[in-house]
Amino acid sequence: MRAVFSLLFFLSGTTSALAYDLVISGGRVIDPESGLDAIRNVAIDGDRIAAISEFPLHGDVIVDAAGQVVSPGFIDLHAHGQNIGDYRMQAVQGVTTMLELESGVLPIGEWYETQSAKSLPINYGAASGWTFGRIAAFSGTDPLSTTAYFQDAQSRNDWKNEVATPEQLDRILSLVERGLDEGGLGIGINAGYAPGYGQKEYFALAEIARDHGVATYTHVRYASNIEPQSSFEAIKELIGNAAITGAHMHICHINSSSLSDIHAMLDMVEEAQANGINISVEAYPYGAANTVVGAAMFSGDDWRERMSSTSENFQLGKDRLTEEQLADYQANNPGTFVTWHFLDEHEPMDLALLDASVTHPAVLIASDEVFWSYFTDDGKVLNYEGDEWPLPEKVFSHPRSSGTFAKVLRSYVRERGLMSLSEAIRKMSLMPAQTLEDFVPQMRSKGRLQIGMDADIVVFDPDTVADRATFENANQVAVGVNTVLVNGDFVVRDGQLVLDSAPGKPIRRSTD
Repeated sequence: MRAVFSLLFFLSGTTSALAYDLVISGGRVIDPESGLDAIRNVAIDGDRIAAISEFPLHGDVIVDAAGQVVSPGFIDLHAHGQNIGDYRMQAVQGVTTMLELESGVLPIGEWYETQSAKSLPINYGAASGWTFGRIAAFSGTDPLSTTAYFQDAQSRNDWKNEVATPEQLDRILSLVERGLDEGGLGIGINAGYAPGYGQKEYFALAEIARDHGVATYTHVRYASNIEPQSSFEAIKELIGNAAITGAHMHICHINSSSLSDIHAMLDMVEEAQANGINISVEAYPYGAANTVVGAAMFSGDDWRERMSSTSENFQLGKDRLTEEQLADYQANNPGTFVTWHFLDEHEPMDLALLDASVTHPAVLIASDEVFWSYFTDDGKVLNYEGDEWPLPEKVFSHPRSSGTFAKVLRSYVRERGLMSLSEAIRKMSLMPAQTLEDFVPQMRSKGRLQIGMDADIVVFDPDTVADRATFENANQVAVGVNTVLVNGDFVVRDGQLVLDSAPGKPIRRSTD
């Protein structure tokens, strides 16, 4: 008996003496799936979580997380900027996976090859982009997986407002399916930019999603407070297609899609989900959107009434537009990205509408991050594609591009107490992973802080984490995030971006 005891003691001592690659020591560990919320030590070996313990763990590298929160890395399902500066701005606020699902891209294979050459700090991926297929079919071109391809097409109205001919529809659907065959993470349906599509076309996309076992991600076709062609009608169309086909259909930014009619939309979502319809929902914590100034929703004689907007609702850089400037950009530079204010967060009633979408338990957080742009000397607006860090002072964007996840932790958790810390983490990590995991196996090991899961981890100070971006100056880095690990490697260390760190991996469906 004494020999057995001695052997167990020896084995125990040997195990405790093993050194892991990295240990995060003494932090408040929150895992939204298991419900763990306690002081623990977390060990990393390679790109995986190897141990979680109440007892000390030995590591070659130690991160002291005392007084800080240790959380699964945040997962952003809706991000458009695909240059290294976009990924870095997300990383410094705790995002470890950033996906382009709403718009998507085509061709998918080409896009993944391009991204793999950029030495990205966080994980990346994209859906098969329906609007790219529609532009290609109407213009008689081959799609290009670039922002410029989408922006340049804004000067054409046919793909936005016309029902496709049978031949055009065949090409659109063929291009979308090819994107899925090349590993696309579902179908991006940016219907708000092409609201003239036929009912049969949208239904066919839902059927393709069902047949391939993937989701669609829709920016619904209408945004209007009044009927007909209202936001209510557009979301009901999505829910109807999901109910009939059985496809998983995801509603993008329900806050901006619903405008001031958010409660009607949330009630409809609740009823649909209660009846087993497979829909998921996202929102971002801002009362302003960002879109091209030539978008179809800003056209027609009655768009100002329908959108409750004038030129004063549009912002480019630091300034609001005049009616003359708005008309000029729409006529001559319709692909220019502008910020569109649809709610005023300083007004209590408007803020309450925004809060309803962000805090609803069925709604996950996604940023709708957009490009960093700058004015040239002759007044043109270009997208910033460089790798300078910090980003050049001249660039501008929407504050959601640098502050979404930090703002949730600051405003909704710490300052206003509208949700618990564990609920916020669930909305920003586990829920996004669960949205994809049925058809993207890689996501089954993300969004959790458990043994065997991917070492995508964020360590932040709950008392200081905050967004600093404003609509006048979005180019301000979030604070309070001290450590970010992606696949076990430091991307943020001691609160500073590690510039030469490039552990980001492609998130992609199998193409076998």
